Amino acid sequence: MNYDQSLKYLFSLGRELAAPTQAAAAKFDLENISTLAEALGHPERRYRSIHIAGTNGKGSTAAFTESILRTAGIKTGLYTSPHLERINERIRVNGEEISDADFAESFTKIQALIEELLAQGKLRAHPTFFEVVTALAFEYFARAGVEFAIFEVGLGGRLDATNVLVPEVAVITRVDFDHENFLGHSLAEIAGEKAGIIKAGVPLVLAEQGPEARDVILKRAAKLGAAVHESEKEYVARNVSFVDECVRADVVDVKSGVRFRIAPNLRGRFQLGNAMNAIVVAEMLRARGAGISEAAIEQGIANAVWPGRIEKLQSGPDVYLDGAHNPSAARELANFVSENVAGRKVTLLFAAMRDKAVDEIAGILFPLAAEVIFTQPKISRAISAMQLAEMAGEYAAQFRVISDAPAAFEEALANAGNEDAIFVTGSLYLVGELRHYWKTRSQVEAR
Repeated sequence: MNYDQSLKYLFSLGRELAAPTQAAAAKFDLENISTLAEALGHPERRYRSIHIAGTNGKGSTAAFTESILRTAGIKTGLYTSPHLERINERIRVNGEEISDADFAESFTKIQALIEELLAQGKLRAHPTFFEVVTALAFEYFARAGVEFAIFEVGLGGRLDATNVLVPEVAVITRVDFDHENFLGHSLAEIAGEKAGIIKAGVPLVLAEQGPEARDVILKRAAKLGAAVHESEKEYVARNVSFVDECVRADVVDVKSGVRFRIAPNLRGRFQLGNAMNAIVVAEMLRARGAGISEAAIEQGIANAVWPGRIEKLQSGPDVYLDGAHNPSAARELANFVSENVAGRKVTLLFAAMRDKAVDEIAGILFPLAAEVIFTQPKISRAISAMQLAEMAGEYAAQFRVISDAPAAFEEALANAGNEDAIFVTGSLYLVGELRHYWKTRSQVEAR
């Protein structure tokens, strides 16, 4: 199959998540991916790996970690989800997206293998969209000859398709409420799912947690003999400041006194914790003989790129993209707004999926905005703009409904003064659609 045919077939399998009403009936286990990995000759074992779970911060932690390793001259693979604009974004080697030709080649090989396994009765059902893409990443990274691959968990951890990995290091970032229909309705239940990535004897890097989640994770690690390195206990941040809304700090090893001066170009105070997670991973790999210098750690953090998370598109008016799609991410965005654009007129373009805590997110973000424009991305899981307004309009000082996302974007831009700020938020799908629209719009204006 060529690239377009591969995508058409792949998307016919559905997306990562079922509708909330189907969650209880959805089949999540490791049977399909285990069978597929074995039939492929276990490509995921042909390189060292790092496995990252968590509610928020796992993508940024993955980006920092990959950038550090690549800066150190190590050939890297990076697997993340979801994508913003193109599926190729999910699979990168040395920072470069998989090419259309390589994607099609790997997909064709895997799809032929799936048909063979189905015919032999070794697969009870066709693997899901996410299982196929995960297998594709396993296979492509082996074919590309990566030395280290960083894998971000798609959903949860215990039953996520990436969890056939036996990594060099596991990481759990901040655990909070999200995907409750799949993962449970208490922090203990959700933490239990995230803790499912912990493997016997594999060290764990643990971000700062609430007591309930921390207790569950530490108990699981102790049971499996996995040494735990709590990043914000092993390191302290000093001389914290901000440059162009990005944190600057000295991160100091409590025991050794080794100091890193970090200057990430990802906005928001919360990126300090994500950078610290990556430093702990890098230091653990250094202790195991990986050739990572202190300079590579600092430069790798500075070079890391992670789009769609408080990503600034322009100034005057300031336009930001941030896929804050759960309460924890909404609180981080609210902190950013309070710290950086207080006293200015803020407009929110807001959309949400059906499985999200809309009321709680709205209660956190909407009081900071002069106006909320309800809209919707072109995806079946999105709540209609009109329904969103009915659900959450009461939290907004003023709101409008413009269902077409590009039209809503243009309306916000047309009514914003140079000192104002616009935030596109609530859904990574909305962020991805308008990020793509912004690029095409800018290209047209440049002609």
